[in-house]
Amino acid sequence: MATLRAPIGIKSALDRLIAALTDPARRERTAIAVLAVYCSLWALYGAIAKGSQDVHFDMGEMVAWSREATWGTPKHPPLGAWLVRAWFSVFPLADWSYYLFAMMVATVALWLAWRISRHYLGPEKRVVGLALLTLVPFFNFHALKYNANTVMLPLWAAATAAFLRSYETRNVLIAALAGVTAAAAMLGKYWSAVLLLGLGLAALIDQRRAAYFRSSAPWITIAAGSLALAPHVAWLHAHDFTPFAYAMDTHPGTLLECLWSGVNYVIGAAAYVAVPVMLALLAAWPSPAALRDMIWPEAPDRKLVVLAFVLPLALPTLFAVAAHEVVTSLWAIASMTLLPAVLLSSPRSVVPQVAARRIVGFAVAFPLIALALSPVIALVIHRGGVPNYATHYRGVARAVESAWAQTTDRPLRFIGSYNNLLYGALFYLPREAAPLEIVNPAVTPWIDEAQVARDGIALVCPTVETTCMHALEARAAQGAVGRRIEVEITRRYFGTDDKPDRFLIVTIKPRE
Repeated sequence: MATLRAPIGIKSALDRLIAALTDPARRERTAIAVLAVYCSLWALYGAIAKGSQDVHFDMGEMVAWSREATWGTPKHPPLGAWLVRAWFSVFPLADWSYYLFAMMVATVALWLAWRISRHYLGPEKRVVGLALLTLVPFFNFHALKYNANTVMLPLWAAATAAFLRSYETRNVLIAALAGVTAAAAMLGKYWSAVLLLGLGLAALIDQRRAAYFRSSAPWITIAAGSLALAPHVAWLHAHDFTPFAYAMDTHPGTLLECLWSGVNYVIGAAAYVAVPVMLALLAAWPSPAALRDMIWPEAPDRKLVVLAFVLPLALPTLFAVAAHEVVTSLWAIASMTLLPAVLLSSPRSVVPQVAARRIVGFAVAFPLIALALSPVIALVIHRGGVPNYATHYRGVARAVESAWAQTTDRPLRFIGSYNNLLYGALFYLPREAAPLEIVNPAVTPWIDEAQVARDGIALVCPTVETTCMHALEARAAQGAVGRRIEVEITRRYFGTDDKPDRFLIVTIKPRE
């Protein structure tokens, strides 16, 4: 009997959850509670599964930019850094709080997708759609590495939601909101131009375009977006559009390479959502007529949703060829907001109650299974190692602080290193420490060399990285060396040490 009660109890619990999420009086607060639990579980997973390594250097770089809160950064627009600054003005600078923040960003995107779906899905399909989205790796595994890609998750969702409502209602306030959210997406990452172009083309293709463009809505959207972007555009002009140069210089390729990357972009994006798409098709088992209605609906509002979903996924292939730039499928991370509406909105497609329960049950079990496996994942990572010295950032920071303390009693104001090590170690140093990229100083333009000479600097490089070592030695030759030490750093986890790395640390004394 005991073996029968557990499945019955689980079935009853899932039915109660679905009932709460479909009840008009309870569904919104229940969805927020469910998403809060989702966020907490995945943040805890991140803290444990990544416990044998340090935060990703992209996350450290965001922290560096957040301390120089201006209208731009050397590589990306500034909104991601602004959000980090706001978060760490309240929460401690710690791995766990960063993973919590990263998951909150993804969870807001899920909530926005939930809100969008109410216009296109019935109550039970809406629940199934949210459950399917939580199975997309973009909203959990990838979301834990906060960077310019993941910040697009809620921004694209908000811009898409506002555009669709503006197109349908032509309301002045919603049109203005569409412009502001579009600007916010651009301030998250310039790749958002793909979304805005896709939405613009969707508006032009839609059969109601004449009524839309005769209204004030599109022009209010353009005006509001332009006004919101104006300070950043002025910053770009004042800084010679440096981030654009970075973007174009980072991913060049031949025409064939770019074309193939565009094809792979679409294939990779499809692979990321293969599981939820398969589950949706198996659940509804749509007829040929239902499939046709899913791919190209008869209803104008649903057709617009398909266009708004497909065009931002298809355009990167054309962009890659036109710009001679290689694109990667991970940049599709924010493109899935409308996936539930595309998969499930056809009235010809029916999701049986038992199938809905199974999908919701799988979605509930997934983070719990991941959390249960997180210690094993951390141990596997520890034994297998990770690139870019990512297990040793904290150890490097401690060694740098120790060397600096032996040099002077003044606080450490500057750390000099290169690329990934610089930003990874920075996260574990005191907040007043600023990064100087010694190989490519142009990416840390806020650093005042005169202040560096006055306050001193701690330099650190992996001994095997010749480019960094040459830059370090050139810097060291220009100042009064305080300490010069070579350290071997390992990380102990579950009683075992990982592969050691050697680093050279040179401290340059402050001027008296």
